[in-house]
Amino acid sequence: MSKIAVFTAKRIHTMSDSAPEATAVAVRDGVILEAGTLESLEPWLAAHPHEIDHRFADKVIMPGFIDPHLHPSIGAILAPTTFITAFEWKFPGRDVPATRGHEAYLAAIEKAVAEDDGSKPIFVTWGYHQIWHGDVTRTQLNAISSERPILVWHRSFHEVILNDAAIDLLRIDREVMDSHPQIDAGSGRFSEMGGMVALECLKPFLFSPDWFSEGLATMHDILHAGGHTTVADMAWGIFDYEGEWTAFNQAMETDKPPYRVMMIPRGLPEPELTGAPEDAFARVEALTDRGTARLYFDRHVKLFTDGAFFSEMMQMADPGFIDGHHGEWLTAPDQFEAIARPYWNAGYRIHVHCTGDLGVELALDVLEKLQFERPRFDHRFTIEHFGVSTEEQVRRIRALGAVVSANVYYLHELGEAYWRKSIGHERASQMARLGSLAREGVPFGLHSDFTMAPAHPLTSVWVAVNRFGESGAVLGENERVSVHQALRAITIDAAWVMGQEASIGSIRSGKKADFTVLDEDPYEVDPARLKDIGIHATVFEGAVHELAG
Repeated sequence: MSKIAVFTAKRIHTMSDSAPEATAVAVRDGVILEAGTLESLEPWLAAHPHEIDHRFADKVIMPGFIDPHLHPSIGAILAPTTFITAFEWKFPGRDVPATRGHEAYLAAIEKAVAEDDGSKPIFVTWGYHQIWHGDVTRTQLNAISSERPILVWHRSFHEVILNDAAIDLLRIDREVMDSHPQIDAGSGRFSEMGGMVALECLKPFLFSPDWFSEGLATMHDILHAGGHTTVADMAWGIFDYEGEWTAFNQAMETDKPPYRVMMIPRGLPEPELTGAPEDAFARVEALTDRGTARLYFDRHVKLFTDGAFFSEMMQMADPGFIDGHHGEWLTAPDQFEAIARPYWNAGYRIHVHCTGDLGVELALDVLEKLQFERPRFDHRFTIEHFGVSTEEQVRRIRALGAVVSANVYYLHELGEAYWRKSIGHERASQMARLGSLAREGVPFGLHSDFTMAPAHPLTSVWVAVNRFGESGAVLGENERVSVHQALRAITIDAAWVMGQEASIGSIRSGKKADFTVLDEDPYEVDPARLKDIGIHATVFEGAVHELAG
């Protein structure tokens, strides 16, 4: 056995209600022996060789932060692209200023294309949103360059806009473009399943070593800077099961970053929505034999109801959208039940992408039917994203035994914009209604869905506690939660959503020695400053990884 390492701190928040605070924690071979004080740990220290490490004596230790819904593969694909966004973005080595207005956005693309070194065969920019950037079309992109292939990736990730040179480079069938219901050939806009047509053609470029490997190295830095020690890759295999596994596994084993990834595969049939649900289930079931200490599967699956929240493609009940447009289904309602059933019957924990209240309703209707057919306890059927919902749906979530993984950042970036331009004040101000979940006793985690929100759990905590919109106004004050509830949602309750609470999420005997070390105590700072608390280091399975600077 290895020597015991004892970390001391100004305060340790264990996120265990039985013993919520400590000042020392003993670790051996990557596992927590006990948390308490140097005095209470004395029996261990008297019996075994040990070292006491005081480097965090003036810091605050939390359980390692957990993001239960993040996309390392998508992040790796987008990280090497040019970010042009309506909001400022910051991550290691890169500060992206905000760009707003139609002309300013097109000028930013033109400038970036002119300055691009051409090392990649296609110029890709991410961050476009119609509310702040207006309508961007194939014709406008052709005017910027008729020779350089240009792809504009929507803020939602669920749609792209291509110029003619990009369409030619990707060899996209023009007949498919003209006939696909989710491709607007005239504007060059490929949305939802139409977007998958473009992405299929783009894969050889995205998974080339100089693109994907570069992006994964950046993702390692981003996740470490956010204080993560565990993340869930929600909808792994969205591009290519084998290609993603090979590239991701190699990068994780070579670089050995200080976090682990729970792989939750996308469970839809192939080809999209026309293959047999049984075939999709068999493919996912075969994945359970794979896995390493850093990448592992645990009989979870990701399904989808309605379209992307950032694209305003969520399915909304009456009165719908202010402009009268309709959302999209990612899975047709009459097919969703058949797709979900084999996973439910086999005991899988099912995670369902739901962005609008009709998407939530479809998921709950199917859960109720499956529960009637084959009752299950502690199934943790999870509503993912939870953009627009009703209070009645929250009570139904509780009654059916479901849980929620929410993207509360929607409120900060979209709350005021959607109030004025999309769904009105009442529903926009109540996005991600965490207060309702807390009042009903529904367990919930907070996630980033990176790149839909910064991969920075304390930013999610900041929004959950304050509910600040873009202007700083408080939206839906009765849907705020306490600092403690929000911190649980990035530690022990996030672990619960992932079904990993026995090994991570709190600091207690027998769990993995995963910690996030903070410069200040989140229970003591002004709640308006929660996102600004410095992350000093992480400890992953007992090994210290300090952040540069």
